[in-house]
Amino acid sequence: MALDIVRLLECSSWQAFDVDDAGRVLAGSDESGSVQLAELADGATTALTALPGAVSGRYLPGERVVVVQHDSDGDERSQLSLLRLDEPRAPMRPVVHDRRYVHRLLDVLPGRIVYMTNRRNGVDFDVVVRDAATGEERVVYDRGGMVLDARASPDGRVAVAVPASKPLSDQILLVDNAGEVVPLTDPDEHARHTHLCWLPDGSGLVVTTNAGRDFTGIARIGPGGDRSWLVTSDEHDLTGWPSPDGSTLLVQANVEGAARFALHEPTGELRREVGLPDDGWCAFPLPAPVWSPGSRFAALSFSGPRVPGDALLLPADGPVRALTSSAAQLGPAPVAPSVHRVPTPDGELIPCFVYSPPDPPPEVAGSSVLILHGGPEAQAVQSFSPIVQALVGQGHTVLVPNVRGSTGYGKRWYSADDVRRRLSAVDDLAALHDWLPALGLDPARAALWGGSYGGYLVLAGLAFQPARWAAGVDVVGISSLVTFLENTAAYRRAHREREYGSLTADADFLREVSPLTRADRIAAPLFVLHGANDPRVPLSEAEQLAEAVRAKGIECELLVYPDEGHGLAKRVNRLDAYPRALDFLLRNLRARVASPAP
Repeated sequence: MALDIVRLLECSSWQAFDVDDAGRVLAGSDESGSVQLAELADGATTALTALPGAVSGRYLPGERVVVVQHDSDGDERSQLSLLRLDEPRAPMRPVVHDRRYVHRLLDVLPGRIVYMTNRRNGVDFDVVVRDAATGEERVVYDRGGMVLDARASPDGRVAVAVPASKPLSDQILLVDNAGEVVPLTDPDEHARHTHLCWLPDGSGLVVTTNAGRDFTGIARIGPGGDRSWLVTSDEHDLTGWPSPDGSTLLVQANVEGAARFALHEPTGELRREVGLPDDGWCAFPLPAPVWSPGSRFAALSFSGPRVPGDALLLPADGPVRALTSSAAQLGPAPVAPSVHRVPTPDGELIPCFVYSPPDPPPEVAGSSVLILHGGPEAQAVQSFSPIVQALVGQGHTVLVPNVRGSTGYGKRWYSADDVRRRLSAVDDLAALHDWLPALGLDPARAALWGGSYGGYLVLAGLAFQPARWAAGVDVVGISSLVTFLENTAAYRRAHREREYGSLTADADFLREVSPLTRADRIAAPLFVLHGANDPRVPLSEAEQLAEAVRAKGIECELLVYPDEGHGLAKRVNRLDAYPRALDFLLRNLRARVASPAP
């Protein structure tokens, strides 16, 4: 029996946000319908929050206190509160609250909270260190623009990652105790610097970077900016998290959208592989792994094609242990993907996962749906997806590609769609469509589904390749790169212009590659989902596209959810929207059977 969409959407999942030295894990569970905090300890689960929207959090080291980050109905204006676990009836206490602005948790230290905020002018982000007991605050960085990450050392210095001059490039700045800012990396180098971690003696940082390389590796960066490599690969992106005491380096290898973990010596030598459920594979863990303050444990989040999401506990000196068991809810086993490389006319190979239905109904057999990820600086991974499994359950073959611009396959690939190469990613859709017959699929019954930038690709596919696609589902997608940049949250505009091009220098090109410009060519029926509070891709992007398509007499259903932001975070809304979207695709992708002669 195939898994249906309602049952799939009602499956709850877990993720791990933090762990203390007693092995207690601060976890997130969406059992209530949105992600709420709970503590997993000694086989027991203690619910901690019951807020209307999704939350995340961290332990305050050395205390039974949680820093809770939460917003309102997906507006992304996150606020910070404290929750005392040693006082079970104590209410959550606001500590950084002003709903006009964004306050995002970056780091925690004993007695201190490091966060970023745009409250100075609504646009630029400052980094602030706050004393959790007294409320005293120190602004440690206020040079303007976006802040991507910040990590504080025990002696008060702060390493800040900010956008560099090229798309998907970062620069690390070191802020000393006197407030002096010293660049540690070159702002003009095309390189990422992520997952900043201080060495315990403060002598430098361990970072994940692809400086001078195609794939990311793990390097030590000294206070003068000198770099030495610890662990590298010429085939896969690597990401690293050193333990707070510096004794162990947890390394993740990205292998075809799945992760393998290993523990290494602080100098980089392999100590041992980390065995995980599902034969040692999992999708990219979100949130990232985190060590306990005393380095006794690491907490991991685990997901795979057959596992909705679990929290894992990894002792530094022992095997990993699953704290939850989400797969038990599923019943019939979901379908796992096969991995392919799809050729393009210009000689490239598109990484693609294919989920094939084992016994499709005759009227649906041969149909296909391409699911396109957002970003574009992101990667489709081998994780559990209710949408994928429900589509397969209906009998569709599902293709999940990583078109040009996707991360996880090296710097060259994720840079291949920057600015004026935008339509190269759209061309990849045509190459995928041309490949469908190789799978025995009917190219006349192929649809597109995507969210955010993936929604842009859906609309671009329908507008630029109208003869290829039979239907489209657009979730919070961009219809015009011009109006998107004009209307997105002010604090995001300059950051997004690095990827897409600027309104000042590239407006004509942005207009040319916008689906709205060619909306009169769209011939396929369209299903559009959007959140009314979306600060990233404003609702107007969906409204203007729907109006243009309907003006042609083309079917276009627009569903707007007043309590959502950039995507559907609440289960009640997903249960309303996604079954309707699947029914839409089933209706438009069924084989047309000729009526028998009279």
